[in-house]
Amino acid sequence: MTENFWGYRETAGRPGWSDLTGYKVEASDGSIGKVDKHSDEVGSSYIVVDTGPWIFGKEVLLPAGTISRIDANDEKIYVDRTKEQIKNAPEFDQDKHLGDADYHRQVGGYYDGPHRL
Repeated sequence: MTENFWGYRETAGRPGWSDLTGYKVEASDGSIGKVDKHSDEVGSSYIVVDTGPWIFGKEVLLPAGTISRIDANDEKIYVDRTKEQIKNAPEFDQDKHLGDADYHRQVGGYYDGPHRL
């Protein structure tokens, strides 16, 4: 896993002043939902996406390294994974996503491993 996978890419255009909650999230092949919460913590940045009806009531955790671009004007976040890759990711665990290093390794390993584009 790359060192900075839990950090925003320099090219993503992360507006440091902006709250990403409510931004629409676009996979490489279509919309997946809206940001429910996010973290800008150094080395542990992520977004949690409420997928709504797409994956009935499921939330997904996306490391900041999956974000290819943020459009603050349109309030959209673009990730470089397909809907299928995101759907098959490790299940979001609300109790473990904060500070559980093993859970972060599992999720980060999935997105930065063989499932990476």
